Amino acid sequence: MSAFRTLDDAGPLTGKRVLMRVDLNVPMEGGRVTDATRIERVVPTIREVADKGARVILLAHFGRPKGKREPKDSLEPVVPALGAALGRTVAFAADCVGEDAAKAVAAMRDGDVLLLENTRFHAGEEKNDASFADALAANGDVYVNEAFSAAHRAHASTEGLAHRLPAFAGREMQAELDALTKGLEAPQRPVIALVGGAKVSSKIDLLENLVAKVDMLVIGGGMANTFLHAQGKAVGKSLCEKDLAGTATRILAAAEKAGCRIILPVDAVAAAEFKAQAPHETVPVDAVPESSMILDAGPRSVAEINAAIDDAKTLVWNGPLGAFELAPFDAATVAAARHAAGRTRDGRLVSVAGGGDTVAALNHAGVASDFTYVSTAGGAFLEWLEGKALPGVEALRAKG
Repeated sequence: MSAFRTLDDAGPLTGKRVLMRVDLNVPMEGGRVTDATRIERVVPTIREVADKGARVILLAHFGRPKGKREPKDSLEPVVPALGAALGRTVAFAADCVGEDAAKAVAAMRDGDVLLLENTRFHAGEEKNDASFADALAANGDVYVNEAFSAAHRAHASTEGLAHRLPAFAGREMQAELDALTKGLEAPQRPVIALVGGAKVSSKIDLLENLVAKVDMLVIGGGMANTFLHAQGKAVGKSLCEKDLAGTATRILAAAEKAGCRIILPVDAVAAAEFKAQAPHETVPVDAVPESSMILDAGPRSVAEINAAIDDAKTLVWNGPLGAFELAPFDAATVAAARHAAGRTRDGRLVSVAGGGDTVAALNHAGVASDFTYVSTAGGAFLEWLEGKALPGVEALRAKG
């Protein structure tokens, strides 16, 4: 039995008004959707619920209107892209509560889909105000949360509603929770975590949680430089938070105590300037020239990371190993990603990845579809990795 209530637990939905929280916060330009990834991800659940004869009422936020009606943050321009992805007509209501919403809901027939206006046009949304949550709940019989990316926020449409109506995880939310459970909650061991990115300061909580939960931890990207500096190595002009040397030392000590093996770069690709195709050299990490900066992990480091991945049964990945946006400083990230993808394809590794830069890096390496699961949720994925309870998720836990 799943730890969370899913659509499989919802019973017959024919004629029911299903309030479904989705993430339609998509990039727009000139009134048109420029990347429909988030829309495509929620289409299967919308279609499944509508095909079961429910009246699907979509709740979503857009932008940061801060509780006021901002025309530029209206969800109405998203309707054509949503309708095209669904292959059916999507109605629109000019508000998510009150008379406009009630009229639009009353006009629905079984199988219809309706998008309500931006929940954040009301201050009660972000405050998780009880009366606003009541007003949202008035238009539904059942609540489905299909917006993991917003589940770390205790808002009325992500958390409050789940306590007012029978509440269930949508299919995408279910897949995300299953993947994260396999990644960290109940993983096959050994578990390796790969954490990259620019700064230690943004990932202290993450690193401290992971050293207690995983068997091996690869630290890459700019943040590795802070650890190298803490070990007394000179990192030249590299990005480095020298004031966090004490924090890095503390994390290394915590890892040793927990029996977690830390893997830091042993060689680096260094250049005098941060630009694509800049003249560069591969050097040991204790021989970085004063005038150079580390922009990628070197081939010996990649070999060590790949060997560690071979020893693991589960991989959790967040962040690149180098400045992957600039060739040739994408080499380590691409090589490790392709190696992990190959192990996953062979059935030898469960690989779970997430976070904005991570998704971009795996797409760049051409392997995003080969990983077991890639989460497009930035903040929610990070908070889960940090060991924090997500309000929108906790509200869906099965009772008993």
